[in-house]
Amino acid sequence: MQPRISPIESPATSLNASPLSELRAQVCAGPPYAPSFLALLQDDPRAGARQLYERCVRRSDRAAREEERAREMMRFEEEARANGFTAVAGVDEAGRGPLAGPIAAAAVVLAEPVPGLNDSKQLTAEERDELFEILHQGAHRIGVAVIPPERIDADGLQNANYAAMAEAAGSIDPPPDFLLVDGFQIPGCPIPQKRIVKGDCRSQSIAAASVIAKVTRDRIMYKLDQECPGYGFARHKGYATQEHLDALARLGPSPAHRRSFAPIAEQCEQMDLDIESSAGGPA
Repeated sequence: MQPRISPIESPATSLNASPLSELRAQVCAGPPYAPSFLALLQDDPRAGARQLYERCVRRSDRAAREEERAREMMRFEEEARANGFTAVAGVDEAGRGPLAGPIAAAAVVLAEPVPGLNDSKQLTAEERDELFEILHQGAHRIGVAVIPPERIDADGLQNANYAAMAEAAGSIDPPPDFLLVDGFQIPGCPIPQKRIVKGDCRSQSIAAASVIAKVTRDRIMYKLDQECPGYGFARHKGYATQEHLDALARLGPSPAHRRSFAPIAEQCEQMDLDIESSAGGPA
């Protein structure tokens, strides 16, 4: 609990005590809260003011825990800097598993910790969008790479995944001198790196990359939903939901689908056989 702070004059005894609506607005604007404001709430006898004081305490406690969590998530970055590296980037990708759409990867060099960052899968869409905008402000440095379905088909999923992460890191200017990578070592990447299992919830930089990659890919899938109607890309983002599988059975694959992935590959093979059978039929 916040320590009790005795104000010079209690608002309860003042003819100019602030309306609760004004106090509520100040509570919503914080934390942090000025000690004088907490003292005014604490000494105000109105039940509504006491409730606002308790809300301030809860919000302050949550903010303190979040700040501590954010500091803890910077330990890998701090270790790299202690070893002489100056520009540490977190790297992550989104979209390995779907049947349609690209792989998107991001690399982020944070200028400072960002409260609220976490594995993008643990955040709401609204939280991801808000963090996406915050990360694109200030001195944070961001690189993004998008690997389209046809390149995934040509190079293979894992090679495309490695390429996306390497290209995202390489697109930062000036380039990072150390990478923290979620779950992988990137073969052939000349930048020193450290693989961190579940790094998107253990490293601020990787969490930032997770958010950038996820939001970037989701926005591409919203666009593909307009270009290829009927598949539901805006809802399932290309993953193999029942809605998606039913649409594939009904409509066949779209240009956005990965034709090397089952069941698209099976459908494409069957389509090729049907074309050959039709072409070789009786004259």
